[in-house]
This record gives sequence, C-alpha cells and structure tokens, in this order.
Amino acid sequence: MNWWQKAVIYQIYPKSFMDSNGDGIGDLPGIEQKLDYLKALGVDALWLSPIYLSPQVDNGYDITDYRQVDPRFGTNADLAHLIHASHQHGLKIIMDMVANHTSDQSPWFQESRRSRDNYFSDFYIWRDPKPNGDPPTNWGSNFGGSAWEYVPSRKQYYLHYYAKEQPDLNWENPLVRQAIYDMMRYWKAHGVDGWRMDVITSISKDQRFLDYPNPQHLPVVMGNQNDGPRMHEFIHEMHNEVLAPFAMVSVGESPSAKSTDARLLVDPQREELDMIFTFEHMHVDRQPGNVNGRWAIQPMDVVQLKRILANWQDALRDHGWNALYFENHDRARTPSRWGNDTTYRYESATAFATVLHGLQGTPFIYQGEEIGMTNPRFELADYEDIELKTNYEKLVAQQKTISSADFLKAARKISRDNARTPMQWDGTKNAGFTKGDPWFKLNPNYPSVNVSADRQAQKSVFKYYQRLIQLRHQEDILTSGQFELLLPDDPHLFVYRRTLGDKQWLVLANLSEETQTVPDMPASGRIILDNYLAQHGDPLHELQPYEAAIVAVDQPS
Repeated sequence: MNWWQKAVIYQIYPKSFMDSNGDGIGDLPGIEQKLDYLKALGVDALWLSPIYLSPQVDNGYDITDYRQVDPRFGTNADLAHLIHASHQHGLKIIMDMVANHTSDQSPWFQESRRSRDNYFSDFYIWRDPKPNGDPPTNWGSNFGGSAWEYVPSRKQYYLHYYAKEQPDLNWENPLVRQAIYDMMRYWKAHGVDGWRMDVITSISKDQRFLDYPNPQHLPVVMGNQNDGPRMHEFIHEMHNEVLAPFAMVSVGESPSAKSTDARLLVDPQREELDMIFTFEHMHVDRQPGNVNGRWAIQPMDVVQLKRILANWQDALRDHGWNALYFENHDRARTPSRWGNDTTYRYESATAFATVLHGLQGTPFIYQGEEIGMTNPRFELADYEDIELKTNYEKLVAQQKTISSADFLKAARKISRDNARTPMQWDGTKNAGFTKGDPWFKLNPNYPSVNVSADRQAQKSVFKYYQRLIQLRHQEDILTSGQFELLLPDDPHLFVYRRTLGDKQWLVLANLSEETQTVPDMPASGRIILDNYLAQHGDPLHELQPYEAAIVAVDQPS
C-alpha cells in the first residue's frame, strides 16, 4: 500500500492561513510557525494552494512564473525552508499545479500575443475570427462572458476557459508539455513530494472547435469541452516523464468526471493519476438544468449524496483510489452549506466528517474544517471572488434570470469566498491571523469559533478529527475493508458497513435536525467513536440531531 493510501492530507490556502510579517496576507513563514499544530492534528501531508508569482486575478490560479514564489508569500528560500521543516515534522508537501492556463502576464503569453511567428506563438490557443468578426466559437467562459478574447496585434482570438486574464495553454504543442514537465522536475529537486493538478482533464481541446449546438444563453466550456481527445495520452506522458520516475503522488481535479471516467484516470494499470477530485457529489444542492447553474440552490439531497458516494466507492474498488473531500478553497463550509451552523455546529461538522473519513480513500481536510469554521454572512459588496462578480454581472445585471436577493442567498451558501476568510486561531484581534489589516474580512464569529477555544472545549471538533485520523492510521478496515451502503432511500440517515475478514464496522450519521430511529440494526456492538457519547445512549437504534457514530458490530460466535 502506498503512503498516501493510509494518509490524511491537509489543504492550506496560504493567503488566509497565517501571516508572519503583519502585511495582512498569509505567507510561507506563517505556515512554518504552525507545523507543530498540524503535526498535533495528525495529518501526513500538506497541500499548498498556489504560491507562485501571480497578479492574483483568480487568487493565484493565474500564474506568471511557475518557478518563482510570489513575494507576498515569501521567497524561494522560504519555500525550501518550509519543505525541509515539514519533512523534519514527518509531513510531506504537495504543490498545486495549474497547467491548463497561465496568467496573461506570463512572459510566455506576452511573447505569444506579439506575433504569429515567435518561439511562444503556439504556446496558447489562437484562432481566427469568423467571417463576420465574431469569436471562433460560441463557447462561454466559466467565469461569464465569451471564452475568447481578441488581440489586435495578432488579429486573432485566444481561448480562456476562465477569466480573460487566464489564457489556456496549447497542449498540442510538445514544447508546452516539456515546459510543464521541466517545472515539475524543478520543484521535485527542491523536495516537493507530489502534485494537486488544477482542472487537469481540460488540457486537451477538440481541435475541430465546433459551436455548441442550440445554445441556451451562452454555454460554458465546462460542459462541452472536458476530457478532450488527447487528454489520457497527455496525462500518461506526464506520468512517464515525471510522476513515475520521481515517485510523486498525483491528485487531479476533474470537474465533470463520473465514476466511470475516474476508473480510466486512476486505474494503476493505465499509469495516469493516483486520485482525482470529483465535483459530482458537490452538486446535491443544485437545481438540475437551471440556467443559473450553481447559483440555483436547493436543500441538500441526502439520498443523492449517498448514491453518488456509494457509486464511487463501488466503482473504484480494486480499480483505483478515492480522494475524499467536502471542503476546499472552492467549496463552502459544510456546517453552513449542508448542516446547521448555529445550534448544531459541532454536531454538523463532526457528523459529515464521520461520513467522509469512514469511506475508502484518502481524506482531505481544508484549513479550518478541523475546528468547524462556518460561512460568513457577508453582503454582496464584501465578496472578492472573480467567479461571483462575473456571474452576478451575467445572471443578475444582464440576463436577469435571478434576483439580487436570490443570488446573495446562494452566495452565502456556496460562494468560494466562504472558505477563503482568514484562519481563526484565537479570539484576539483579527483572530490571531495577522497583526496588520487582513486582506479579506474575517468571519465575525471568530471570537467564539477559533483554534484556541475549540481545543479547550468539551465539544472539540479538533479532538474529534484527531481521533478520526488516528483510526485511519491504525485500523486497516478503513483503508482495505469492503463497503456496503445501507438504507439507501432514507432521506435523513447515512449508514454504511465496512467489512474486513471477520471484522465489521457500521458508520452511522443522522444528517437532520430531528431524532431518527435506525431500523434493522444489530442488537449490540462496541462504540468506536460517537460525537454524542457523553449525552446519549445506544447509537445503534436512535440517533439525535446530527449524531454520528462508528460501531464495531459483534459477530455471531
């Protein structure tokens, strides 16, 4: 078994984690200050969101120079020191790789846009206008507007799946691929242990560049330009060039992947990726088919969540490995999004954690998740995210398909900014994150929800996560046991069985605010973990609001 299959990985959003110099922006020395904390939590590796030189149009996912640390985060020497210190703590380092696009400030793009006949001319995807001057296709950017931007100096359009400041790289050009692989080798030489790969399944484009048929409003590229014809070829090449020779773990982001797609990407026999992040289970609170996309929200569907997660467990069994997550830099706080972040904040946080960590795969924890951080209830003017701003302009101001009030309601549930508020370390000014003015507003609840308070609380989310991580390290049933979903149609209970040899565990969670009776459960068992243990009785037959438990079931003699 590979190290990452027994591991728990912690994602750090450096800009919001810990500021060491008082400029209001989290940095690499700040992360190093918190290594003892991360070691105490029990995690095995740290995934750093992008820290490369960037104009920060998309919070660092628009990279100017892949080999230079952005001065706001520190220096290359600071990163080398952090990698060394992390390794001394027994923590591996996973870097974020954004290989689908760069910043438009990248020297590659600055040269590419100058002319059609220089070394970098074909590093990006350029196409001539239609005869009437319109963009080459009717594709829409995921951040709103057209996916094409015109450049007079070339008299051509370039493709951008995201912001116009994020031009897509041309992976058909072997020079582009080698430049990416050389960057990966560069960071391996500095001690990096692996890669999280941003929208990696978008790197191959259908070279026919066909219009989207019968568009309703402006179709986004995510729906019609994913998993291009050479995608598997390119990723396999990357595996052979870099990942396998240097034993680097790889976690790919595949936005539209279903479990059948995942098997092609992570089956070890195919030599592509180790794990992928799916978005499928994160759409269970989205109204299907609504023209407002992710901004058309509905109550979370527990039955659908169970069906999707169970499908991935079954499909990848013996064919690959799951990457398990509910929160990250693009996903809102789970207690606020799917649970109850007031009356049952601790219970919500630990119930969803129990569901996730009991599955087969590698759990990922996003900073603050381990203390039950919540969404802030900001006003629209308080949000920073380019995705939110461009979609507001498109859907509210221009198309008028959603009201400003409903858009705000959705933003408070699912905006990416909900996860990007500064880490809440203690109840002092600015939550102990910075001595200066923070780059982004803090969640107003930081005086009560913070690391210091949680670690001392009787209901400690941190201590519950510690126990979940210990179980992952100690109990083979969690990594190797068979999975079986129980009560698939129950709208409130998430219950499944893990089995390894003669050992059997039940993972149970009540994802509602009402007490629920659990039918057809064994008469007896040993409680391994229960987020209500001090207050309630037998969890096998009745679960309190957001109660969760792991129970070892007695086997017949």
